[in-house]
Amino acid sequence: MAMLPQAAAAPKELDEELSVFIRQLFSERAHYLIHQDKDKLSRYYLSSSASSRNAMRHETDRSEYVQAWAERRGIQFVNAKSHVRIIRISKQKDKAYISTVESLKLDYAYIHSMMPVQSFGLGTRHALTITKTDGKWHVLREWYLDPLEENPKLIPDSDGMILSSNRHVESSELEKQSASNSKRRYNRHKAVEYANKYAGAAWGSGHKHRYNPKYRDYTGLGGDCTNFASQCIGDRQEGGGLRMSGGWHHIKSGGGSRTWVQTDAFKDFLLRSGYGTLIARGNFQDIVTANKRHPSGAIAKLRPGDLIAYMLRGDVDHFSIVVGFDMNGYPLVNSHTADRYRVPFDLGWDKHTTYLLIHIRD
Repeated sequence: MAMLPQAAAAPKELDEELSVFIRQLFSERAHYLIHQDKDKLSRYYLSSSASSRNAMRHETDRSEYVQAWAERRGIQFVNAKSHVRIIRISKQKDKAYISTVESLKLDYAYIHSMMPVQSFGLGTRHALTITKTDGKWHVLREWYLDPLEENPKLIPDSDGMILSSNRHVESSELEKQSASNSKRRYNRHKAVEYANKYAGAAWGSGHKHRYNPKYRDYTGLGGDCTNFASQCIGDRQEGGGLRMSGGWHHIKSGGGSRTWVQTDAFKDFLLRSGYGTLIARGNFQDIVTANKRHPSGAIAKLRPGDLIAYMLRGDVDHFSIVVGFDMNGYPLVNSHTADRYRVPFDLGWDKHTTYLLIHIRD
């Protein structure tokens, strides 16, 4: 993230004015994500500025992606609610530099089902430059790592995907069994509890939306997703409790080893150590479509506490942990960078993504 310019603290009344603007901006953007009312959104941007136009285009593009993904999955987003925590405000003349964290809640329902509305959460960290023109504040430029920044034309269809509400029931039963069996090498129930507690800025996360301070935060050092996955399965006090082994470890004073924090090294460790086994590898259609080996699709073999690796151009780009299934049987994941809480596993990815479904052995 770009460093924000240092400046003297702004007067309290200015802080309040800017705080109101930021909260209104994020609330309107959440509304636009679902309802796409462009006239309301455009009031916060400057058509005369290329950087401001680019910032607004980013919001319209992500809305197009969300709507296209929902259409292909047979769901409808019914509400979006934003909560913003402002970290820092500094001002220089007619500009202000703001650092903020957003927790976004998205509610959805299946179109051809009587199932109740379900929810998931996203968390993002933003650096904004805003400027005052004609007595009003506008976004001049913005940076944030967006989990919804994908091309809507590259979303694969879900033809052939088999969903079952039984997975939701089985998921609950599995967690109960795991919680009652302390002799297992890997405690799935605790791994999922850890993932839900420390999912960071995402709506729904526990621990006041903070990461576990026991571990180094790698968000600004290439991303924290693998560090988080390692914590979920390996933390002895609150997580899955897998024993640190060989080069896979975290030392509070020094941080995580290469296999603890680096995506490809972590994947290789899991599969070579025997801690994990590969269920399947392939694109979206490969893992959701039924075949002789996987009559309900390979995705149906996932259990809460298993991991998914996301590969782009031959390298692992991201890790998430499976935390359960929605009421229709769709796999849900948690992760860091950007922070996700019970998010459909493929939201934010496209047809060029290769998925590695990794079962963590009990």
